[in-house]
Amino acid sequence: MPDYHDDLRLAHVLADAADAQTMDRFKALDLKVETKPDMTPVSEADKAAEELIRSQLQRARPRDAILGEEYGIEGTGPRRWVIDPIDGTKNYVRGVPVWATLISLMEAGEGGFQPVVGVVSAPALGRRWWAAKGGGAYTGRSLTSATRLRVSEVSRLSDASLAYSSLTGWEEQGRLDGFMNLTRAVWRTRGYGDFWPYMMVAEGSVDICAEPELSLWDMAANAIVVTEAGGSFTGLDGRPGPHSGNAAASNGLLHDELLGYLNQRY
Repeated sequence: MPDYHDDLRLAHVLADAADAQTMDRFKALDLKVETKPDMTPVSEADKAAEELIRSQLQRARPRDAILGEEYGIEGTGPRRWVIDPIDGTKNYVRGVPVWATLISLMEAGEGGFQPVVGVVSAPALGRRWWAAKGGGAYTGRSLTSATRLRVSEVSRLSDASLAYSSLTGWEEQGRLDGFMNLTRAVWRTRGYGDFWPYMMVAEGSVDICAEPELSLWDMAANAIVVTEAGGSFTGLDGRPGPHSGNAAASNGLLHDELLGYLNQRY
């Protein structure tokens, strides 16, 4: 199996640089915010963080392609870095500390590109999570000061904790009734949102989570952290990985039931 230690170490360096920049502008009174064509917000901090990561990658990995939320795809080849400079921009611009920089390395393989390295850094929470293919998933302050992650062993839906972002997306897709039935079947529901539910699945503090509409940069880093922690990460169609435009993540034991509820249509 390839050794991704150098790539993982680089991803941490990139996350350190992004953390310093995003935290410098977090809660800034003069932060500039625009609305993108899809009606989602983007701040000057999103753009600056992606530009910083791109410039460092171009120096450190000039042969690798880069895909980012704000500036699209650049380059070609079997290796592709995927970046979400600030996942949770709406939180960021309102001063809510639940946001993160997501950095993933994907490699071409069977079934298309798959994540092999992922770093999720949430500096306002003082938290970071990461994983590399075949190397396990971890959380901590640094590569040398880390705790290994492991999903929960909850095997009954009635004992499970469910995290989700919002209800409107489920309604727009005609899946709201199935989603509401799921909320009634589980022990507990909480609307944590964005990257955080996936990290809690990896930590074992949440058992299942799902979102109805996502982009690749929202999912790539989360997917490898969850799977390397022993969990399952698929689309709502059951396809493994971050390619379905939506996501369901679990400890693995509850995954079939999770998908069953979310695919109920009325």
